[in-house]
Amino acid sequence: MFLRAVARPLMARVKQTTGIVGLDVVPNAREVLIGLYSKTLNEIKAVPEDEGYRKAVESFTSHRLKVCQEEEDWEDIEKKLGCGQVEELIEEAQDELKLISLMNEWKPWGVPDDYECEVIENDAPVPKHVPLHRPPPLPTEFHKTLESLQSGKDTAAISSGESKA
Repeated sequence: MFLRAVARPLMARVKQTTGIVGLDVVPNAREVLIGLYSKTLNEIKAVPEDEGYRKAVESFTSHRLKVCQEEEDWEDIEKKLGCGQVEELIEEAQDELKLISLMNEWKPWGVPDDYECEVIENDAPVPKHVPLHRPPPLPTEFHKTLESLQSGKDTAAISSGESKA
């Protein structure tokens, strides 16, 4: 047992590169993640308990912290979490800590009950400097396929791309 506890960290594979330009390998990523996740769980306590943001952050951060505490190897952590490389997780955790501090500053949950938000209807004129984010029309081929499917015509020919000439 002693040999396993001492030798395992020495036998662990060492990551040579992340394969992502500008993202360096963090040799002690597990320890860094545990520290960041613990700090995140501590700082999120400043957000009111009933807020969805706090619940979401506590949920995924607790899960990630548990995985990092259970697994010794960076590969196992990446596999179990399925959210990218440990170095990416470190950046995400750092960004979340920054966001928590901004959320505590902005207090979006402190909107008074009688606050009325201005609603702009679709037919209201939009200033020229504001882009209209409307998708382009769908191609006629899409509509033909949709009509064929809705009318119950030969779906095999449609899905295979064959024309019905």
